[in-house]
Amino acid sequence: MFREITVIYDKQLSKNELKVINYFNESFNENNLRIEPDSNRIVILLREVDLTHLKLVTSRFKSYVEKPIFSDIYNKIQEIKSYGLNGKKRNYVDYNKERKVKNRAQKEKKRGQYYYAIDNKFSKQNNDVPESYKNKIICGDSLLELKNLPNNCIDLIFTSPPYNFGLDYNKNDDDHYWDDYFKNLFLIFDECIRVLKYGGRIIVNIQPLFSDYIPSHHIISNYFIKKKLIWKGEILWEKNNYNCKFTAWGSWKSPSNPYLKYTWEFLEIYCKGQLKKEGIRENIDITADEFKKSVIAKWSIAPERNMKDYGHPAMFPEKLVEKALKLFSFKGDIILDPFNGVGTTSYVAKKLNRKYIGIDISKDYCKTAENRIENLISELGLFINEE
Repeated sequence: MFREITVIYDKQLSKNELKVINYFNESFNENNLRIEPDSNRIVILLREVDLTHLKLVTSRFKSYVEKPIFSDIYNKIQEIKSYGLNGKKRNYVDYNKERKVKNRAQKEKKRGQYYYAIDNKFSKQNNDVPESYKNKIICGDSLLELKNLPNNCIDLIFTSPPYNFGLDYNKNDDDHYWDDYFKNLFLIFDECIRVLKYGGRIIVNIQPLFSDYIPSHHIISNYFIKKKLIWKGEILWEKNNYNCKFTAWGSWKSPSNPYLKYTWEFLEIYCKGQLKKEGIRENIDITADEFKKSVIAKWSIAPERNMKDYGHPAMFPEKLVEKALKLFSFKGDIILDPFNGVGTTSYVAKKLNRKYIGIDISKDYCKTAENRIENLISELGLFINEE
């Protein structure tokens, strides 16, 4: 097994350059490093190499060719920052093999992955969303509206349940019993699980109520586990928000009752039935660079700074939704937010060529959500009814 690097040139390699490359290859063990020329490109097959020796060899041969072949070889290899050491040689292929679990697949099969969800009774038959619900902002009670959707029709749910759930938005009153809060929330999540496709994902953005000592992210996660969903993972949304007073709560310079400060929230991610989501390769829109950054489960994203413009006290930023939708859904998927607020989830879904359903009980929020999407459609030159 080799690490492969390709260098392409505007012109084909000359006979002399091909000959010099052969001489270059003779200076190395072909099982560790060799160059394979082809028309106007060279392929570097790299396993391990002594960089000092490589520099001497490339210096020796570079004056014999017109193209900067050997300088390119040295520079490309030197740019690789992940490697192990085998004496004086840098190892680029199996340097991290000691971290890998031997016979991982067999061991996972033996002990059982996601044992808590194996005996689920979910149907594998997925259904279409009614046309009347596609690309709609719906003003109403989420529990009632979700009951109008068929089983297994939603690809991904992205939402953040409000802490004044079930109360008038304008009262800003959080003085209610937490048992009732979670009971009502889980009635809606029951419907979310029902309408989620087999292999679909639900992502809940949640911040525990640290001041009330209520670990809501754990309570919600325990609920999904009891409902036989598979825990896909947890993403730490680092907001880098250090604007907080150190004497607001708890004890000052005392172990009696210190209050911890948090600059992050969580994205709890669950799958229904199976971890793999079916989709067409042509509908993947995440780039290689985006993928590599997104799978590191700590996302540093600034909080939404325009909440006053939208008249909402607790919005998550568009970038948070963009990263989640690109990583966990395909173009054309149906995206649902049962607590849609002013429509950030729906807006981003439309922007990324997904279909959307946004439900919220506030008429003002729904109107704002519709306006955002209409403005987006106008900016992009799309038709309002385009799917």
